[in-house]
Amino acid sequence: MPNYLQIGGLKVHSSLAKLVEEKICPCTGFSPEYFWVSLGKVVQELGPDLEACLKRRDDIQAKIDNFYCERRQAGAGFMDLQYSDAAKSFLREIGYLEPDQGTVSITTQFVDPEISSIPAPQLVVPSDNARYVLNAVNSRWGSLYDALYGFDVIPETAVQSGAGGGAGFAVAGGDSNAKGTSGYNPVRGSAVIDFANGLLDEIAPLTTGRWCEVTRLWPKYVGACLQLEMLLKSGETTSLKTPALFVGFTGTLGPPAGQPLQVAAPRVPDKGRIFLRHNGLHLILEIDRDDRIGKAALSGIKDITMESALTTILDMEDSVSAVDAEDKARIYANINGIFRGTLTAPYVKNGVAMERTMSPDVWLRDTKGEACTLPGRCIALVRNVGHHMFTDAVMTEAGKMIPEGFLDCFITAASALQDLRGTGQRSNSRTGSLYIVKPKMHGPGEVALTSRLFGRVEEVMGLRRNTIKMGIMDEERRTSVNLRECLRVAAERAFFINTGFLDRTGDEIHTCMMAGPVVPKSDMKSQAWIRAYEDSNVDVGLFAGLPGKGQIGKGMWAKPDSMRAMIDAKIAEVMAGASTAWVPSPSAGTLHSIHYHRCDVLARQMQLAMRAPVNVEKMLYLPLLPETPSKEVINHELRENAQSILGYVVRWVDLGVGCSKVPDLSNVGLMEDRATLRISSQLLANWLYHGLINEADVRSTFKDMAKVVDQQNANDRSYVPMCANLDNNIPYQAALKLVLAGREAPNGYTEFTLHEARRKAKANVMARL
Repeated sequence: MPNYLQIGGLKVHSSLAKLVEEKICPCTGFSPEYFWVSLGKVVQELGPDLEACLKRRDDIQAKIDNFYCERRQAGAGFMDLQYSDAAKSFLREIGYLEPDQGTVSITTQFVDPEISSIPAPQLVVPSDNARYVLNAVNSRWGSLYDALYGFDVIPETAVQSGAGGGAGFAVAGGDSNAKGTSGYNPVRGSAVIDFANGLLDEIAPLTTGRWCEVTRLWPKYVGACLQLEMLLKSGETTSLKTPALFVGFTGTLGPPAGQPLQVAAPRVPDKGRIFLRHNGLHLILEIDRDDRIGKAALSGIKDITMESALTTILDMEDSVSAVDAEDKARIYANINGIFRGTLTAPYVKNGVAMERTMSPDVWLRDTKGEACTLPGRCIALVRNVGHHMFTDAVMTEAGKMIPEGFLDCFITAASALQDLRGTGQRSNSRTGSLYIVKPKMHGPGEVALTSRLFGRVEEVMGLRRNTIKMGIMDEERRTSVNLRECLRVAAERAFFINTGFLDRTGDEIHTCMMAGPVVPKSDMKSQAWIRAYEDSNVDVGLFAGLPGKGQIGKGMWAKPDSMRAMIDAKIAEVMAGASTAWVPSPSAGTLHSIHYHRCDVLARQMQLAMRAPVNVEKMLYLPLLPETPSKEVINHELRENAQSILGYVVRWVDLGVGCSKVPDLSNVGLMEDRATLRISSQLLANWLYHGLINEADVRSTFKDMAKVVDQQNANDRSYVPMCANLDNNIPYQAALKLVLAGREAPNGYTEFTLHEARRKAKANVMARL
C-alpha cells in the first residue's frame, strides 16, 4: 500500500497524514501521532456500536417490508383505521416507535446568540470550494440594493408611484422602462430605491412623514445619548417612532456646525453609515452623496446593508463529491482555514489578480459615542457525514475502513481548537462552542451514539464537557416519530433541529416501498404525513425549550433564480415557527432576511406554543396513490425524474460537483444535491417495483433524457456527452443503477453508487495521464 503510512496503529493515506501534520496539529499542543492513536482508540470503542446501529436499520426495514407484503397479499388496505391501529402496534413491537418518557428540557449552555436567540437565514455551502466557503462565511452582511436589482423581485415593468414595501410595481399594463439592461438602468434603480424606502417605512417608521421624503439623516445628542434625526423635503424635522432602533453610526453626517438646516442637499456631501437594529438584526444605511446611487436618492442613501445569514453550514455531506483521501483533505483544509481565520482564495477581477479573505468585524460608534464592533462573519457550523459512511482514507491495521463520521469529527474539533482558545486570526464562536450538524441519524440510539462520540473527542482534545454542540437533522422517519426522545439523549448538546423535506421524503418512500405505489413527486408536499412532520418538529422544539438555546429550522429554497417566488413563499416558514431556514446564496439570504423583520419570530413561537401538539401518528399515514394515474401522468413523471437524475449524476461523477443548478425539462434551474437525487431515484424504483413502469420504459426514457441533458450542457467545455457511448458511460450507468437497484439500496441512499462511479471516473482520468 504505497500511498499509506503506518501511524498510531492505523493506515493513513499520505495526503491526509501530511495535512494533519502540517495544517491540523500545529499549535494544538498535541502531536500527529497522538491524534491518530486517539482516533484509533475511539474507532475500537465505538465502531462496534455504530455497526450494531446500522444492522438495526436493516433489520427494522426488513420487518417493515414483510409487514407490508403480508398485508398486500392478504388484500388489506393501508388507508383505514384498522391499518392505523395495526401499524402502530407493529411499529412499537419492533422498536420503531419508542416509549414516550414524558417531557424533555433542553439544557444546552454557552450557545452564541446568533443561534440561541436571533432568528435569521442560514446558508449551506459545499466545503470543498474555498471561494464558495469564503463567500458564505462573509455573507453575514449583504447589499439589499444588489439583491433587488439583480433578481426578479423587482418586476421588469413600470413603477407605480405612491406605494411602498415592495408593492409599488405594476405587474400588468405598464411599459418596460424598468427592464434590466447591460448597463445600469436608472429606472430600475429608482424602483429598487422605492422598494427600500417602503421597507424602511414598514420596519422603522417615522414619527411624521415617510422615508421617500427624507433629505438628510444625522445622529443628535439628546441628553447623554444619541438619537437619529431626519430632515424631510418639507423642511420639517422628524425621528424614528421607536428611537431605540438607532444603535450607532460612523462618518460625517448632518448639518455643518453653526449652519441652519437646509432643505436642499448640503454643500459638504454627507458620507457615513447609520446603524439600525430591528428584531435583533442590523441594517446599515449607507449614505454617500458622491455615489451615483446616492445622488439619485433624495436621502443620499446609496444602499442598505442587511444583516442577513447569521449562520452558515460548511457541508461535508450532501453538497460535496468527496470519495477519497485527496477529496477529504481538500475539504478539511478549508474547514481548518475557517477556524484559524487564515483561509484565502485567489480570483481575477477586471484582469487583476486578487485574493478573497475572511471579512473583518464592523466598526461603529454606539449611542453613547463609544467605539464598538459587530461581527463581520457568519458563525460557521460544520455538517459531518452520516453514520452509514466509511472511508478508506484511514484504515485499521487489518485493512478495514473506519467510520468517516468519526474522522470528520476528529478533524473538525482539532481544527476548531484555535478558535475555542481565542488564538485564531478571526473568531467564530464567542462563547467557546463548536457546532456540528449530524445528518441521517435514525432514532434516539444513533443520536446517543453521536453524543458519546462528541464526548470522547472532547476528552481527547481537552475540551470542556459539551463544548461540541449537536445539530440534529430531522430527515429520517424513525427520527421524526421519536424526535422528543432524540432530544432527550442530547439535551445538554442540542442546538438545532431542522426539517429536511428532501431526504425525509426519500426515506418515506423507501420505508413504505412494499406498501404500494407512491404519489408523484410534485404531490408529496400536500400529503398528510408531511404537514404533520413539519408542525411536529416545531412543536417538539418549542415544548422542549429550544428557543433561547438553539434553532428550529426549515429546509432549502430550491430555485436560486426565482427570488420573487421565494419572497412570497418563504415567509410561511417563519410564520410556522422556524427561527432559521436555508437559502441557496448570499443574495437569497439578504432577501430572506426581510421575512425576519416582517415577523417577530420569538413572539410567533410563543403563540404557537399555545396550540395542542400535532399527533405524531399522523406521520405514519402513507403517501400512496389512491388510484392508478393515466399513462400521460406516468410518462411525465418518468421523464421528469429521469432527466433530473441524469442532469445531477453526470456532473457529480464526471466533474466532481456535489451541488448543481440543474435545469429541468422546462429549463428552469433547480438546486440539486444527493437529497433530491434520493427522492427521484426512490420514486422511480417504487413505481418500477409496483408495475407502473417497467425496465424497458426506464431504459428507453433514460436514453431519451440523456440526449436532453447533453444538449443542456452543450456550452460547458468540461462536459463529456453521455450519448457517444451509453453502454460504457460511467455516469449514465450509475444513474440507471440508482433506479433499477434502488429498492435494495440501504435506506434508499445514493452515496454508495455515486462513490463507486466517481472513483471509476477518476481512475479512468488517471489512466489516461
